[in-house]
Amino acid sequence: MMRDFDLNLVRTFVLLYETRSVTATAESLHVTQPTVSYGLQKLRRRFSDELFRRSGNGLVPTTTAKALYPPLHGALAEIEAAVSGARSFDPASARTTFTLCLSDLGEVCLLPRLMATLPSRAPGVTLTVRPLDVVNAVDQLGRGEIDAFIASPLLSSQRVARVPLFTEGYVGMVAANHPRLRGKEADLRALAAERHIAVFGPAGHDGPRRALEAQGLLDRVVLEMTRFATLLYLVQDSELVAIVPRLVGEVFGAQHRVRLLELPMPVEPAQVSVYARHRHARTPAQQWLVDFMHEVLAEPRG
Repeated sequence: MMRDFDLNLVRTFVLLYETRSVTATAESLHVTQPTVSYGLQKLRRRFSDELFRRSGNGLVPTTTAKALYPPLHGALAEIEAAVSGARSFDPASARTTFTLCLSDLGEVCLLPRLMATLPSRAPGVTLTVRPLDVVNAVDQLGRGEIDAFIASPLLSSQRVARVPLFTEGYVGMVAANHPRLRGKEADLRALAAERHIAVFGPAGHDGPRRALEAQGLLDRVVLEMTRFATLLYLVQDSELVAIVPRLVGEVFGAQHRVRLLELPMPVEPAQVSVYARHRHARTPAQQWLVDFMHEVLAEPRG
C-alpha cells in the first residue's frame, strides 16, 4: 500500500484519526486547513469511503477508517522512527514552555521531582500545569492544547501512546496519635470498627474503594471525595482512616501528623503512566519531554 500511496496523505489520515480535528491536523503538519481538507478528499476517493463524519465533538471515523488506522499508523511509526535521527531538540539551549495535565497527587508527589531536575537539564524550559481531566485529556492532546498528561487509569484509546512509569501500591493512613490503631499494621477487625474516607472519581485510584467493598466495609465510609490532596488535613485531626497510594503516604507522613499502616487486605495497585501523542506525531521537543519525564519519574524510589 505504501509504495503507491503519498506519505503525506498517510500522515494526514493518521493525524485526523488521532486529533479528530482538521485544525489540529493542519497545525501539526504546518500546513493550511484547506490543504488538509484537500488531502482528506483525496483519501476519500482513494478508499471510496467518507472516512470521517462531522459531529458536535469533532470528526468521527467510519468503520473503514477504524480498519485503516492500525496498519497506516504502524507503517508511519516505523518510517518516523527511521528518520527521527535527522531531527533534534537541544534542551540546554532551548527556550520553550510545555503544558502538562496532572492530578492533585501528581502535583504533590511528581511535579516537585520534575522541577528539581529540570533546571540542570533544560534551564530555558518552563512548565504550565493544568488540572487533569481524564475524560477530555485525550482530545486535549489531539488538539495540541497539552503536550502530555500523567494518569493512573489505563486508557486504551488508539489515539494516544502510553509510557508506563511505575506501579503504585496502597497503605492505610491515620492520625499520628490515633487512639486505637497503633503500630505499623492494622488487622481487618480493627479496620472494620473504624470510620473511613473513600476516594472515587474518573482520575482513577478506585482500588481502595473496591477493596473496602470486597470486605463489606462500605457501610463504614462516612465521607467520599474525588481528590486525595486534602485527606491529610481530615485525617491528622480526627480518628478517620484513609487508604492512599504509598508514595503519597510517604510524602504526607514525612511532613504532617499522620502515620502509615500496612493493610490486611489486597488492594489493586494503580498503573501510573505518561500519555502523549504517538511518536510519529510528537515534535522533537515533545519527544524530549516524554523521555525526560520517564527518566525522572520511573526511577526506583529509594
